[in-house]
Amino acid sequence: MGGQSSGSSACSEESFVKMPTIKFTKLFINGEFIDSVSGKTFETIDPRTGEVITRVAEGDKEDVDLAVKAARAAFDHGPWPRLPGAERGAIMLKFADMIDEHTEELAKLDTVDAGKLFSFGKAVDIPQVAQTLRYYAGAADKIHGEVLKMSRELQAYTLLEPVGVVGHIIPWNFPSTLLFAKIAPSLAAGCTMVVKPAEQSPLSALYYAHLAKLAGVPDGVLNVITGYGETAGAAITHHMDIDKVSFTGSSEVGREVMQAAAKSNLKEVSLELGGKSPLLIFDDADVDMAADLALLGILFNKGEICVAGSRVFVQEGIYDELVKKLTEKAKDWVVGDPFDPNVRQGPQVDKTQYEKILTYIEHGKRQGATLLTGGKPVGKKGYFIEPTIFTDVKDDMLIATDEIFGPVMSLMKFKTIEEGIERANKTKYGLAAGIVTKNIDVANTVSRSIRAGTIWINCYFAFGNDVPFGGYKMSGFGKDYGMQGLHKYLHTKSVVTPIYNSPWL
Repeated sequence: MGGQSSGSSACSEESFVKMPTIKFTKLFINGEFIDSVSGKTFETIDPRTGEVITRVAEGDKEDVDLAVKAARAAFDHGPWPRLPGAERGAIMLKFADMIDEHTEELAKLDTVDAGKLFSFGKAVDIPQVAQTLRYYAGAADKIHGEVLKMSRELQAYTLLEPVGVVGHIIPWNFPSTLLFAKIAPSLAAGCTMVVKPAEQSPLSALYYAHLAKLAGVPDGVLNVITGYGETAGAAITHHMDIDKVSFTGSSEVGREVMQAAAKSNLKEVSLELGGKSPLLIFDDADVDMAADLALLGILFNKGEICVAGSRVFVQEGIYDELVKKLTEKAKDWVVGDPFDPNVRQGPQVDKTQYEKILTYIEHGKRQGATLLTGGKPVGKKGYFIEPTIFTDVKDDMLIATDEIFGPVMSLMKFKTIEEGIERANKTKYGLAAGIVTKNIDVANTVSRSIRAGTIWINCYFAFGNDVPFGGYKMSGFGKDYGMQGLHKYLHTKSVVTPIYNSPWL
């Protein structure tokens, strides 16, 4: 069933878990599930088999207009921005509790829709989104400005006010996690919103909208438009009555989002974009641990993660030993049905992504890299690919410069710390990096020298609700998580009044 990377069928006829009943396939606008204005629908596909799961309402500009109208009315005239923060927080806590009650069903939706590991979704992803809601629920009544002492007979204070109607555009690789990285802080801030989940993975977002209504989130505050990026997504970014867009996705589309914001109403934009993250492994590293981190860094979530450690730089003293370890461990990495608890890697999200990854593997071979392991499809149906490692990779090869978004590692050798830093920074991206060393001086020097928004030392994928996350360079700007993730949905207003006959300034 759960065939290994070199193995047989990646997905059998029988599943380990009963398939979820698809309950919600319509747009969610102003607290109701409705058909699209056009009546059109689109297929959402099970990447394990390539078969259709169901058809979902295809939203377009007219539907976005309706959703924005509802969100604007809810912001300008509704209770949500005017509730005391503690009351918003209480509703968010109830929302989190309802997610906990439906963890298994939500995890099933992300597995069948996006190929994510069911066991991980049930144990980590879905519980974590409930925790993200709780984190920001706790912040909702702690949104405070400052009292400012001015240098003349004036007194000033600042107010932190919700930015207004927000458009959230969510990627397909973490349909739940990245949805709540955006909606949780914007709910706490008092914003209303229009959400467009990725067309590849729309099902869980609609279920969350249903739970939000049951939890007491007022109508119009959270609206979900399913549809395509070039239509529904573009309508959001160009809309004249949306005050901010938060987008996670590719750098190419991020540029289009910025252009749309500039051409419309100069709305605020925050972007979490692509990456080509380096992992630097130094001679003093524990080789076994380093090999585990390197494999995790590129194979977790089948490589479909923006911070994947796709460029692994190994200092020459342990290079040969690490190559041997990686080869052994990659052969034991089980690829197959993501409902199988023994499987560690499910299918790529869709046929387009699957073919893109295989094309990059061919680029690597054509440009002279050595294929150490993997490189082939797994099974006769679905979108499964073997864990793939290339050696003899040069910095200018396509597999070393482009974000592949798949289970493909480029393994490279370096001599000195200075060389490692220089080559790690030789990328247009700057989202994350990893360092494996026992030397605190090396860790400090390298972590301060790499131009990236997150640096992990002797760990990888160490995320947390209280740790800001975002990129440098073409990996975008603006932070998710932490208090910075909340403040990006708040405007600062300065209020100044004169003071008369005060004994002091």
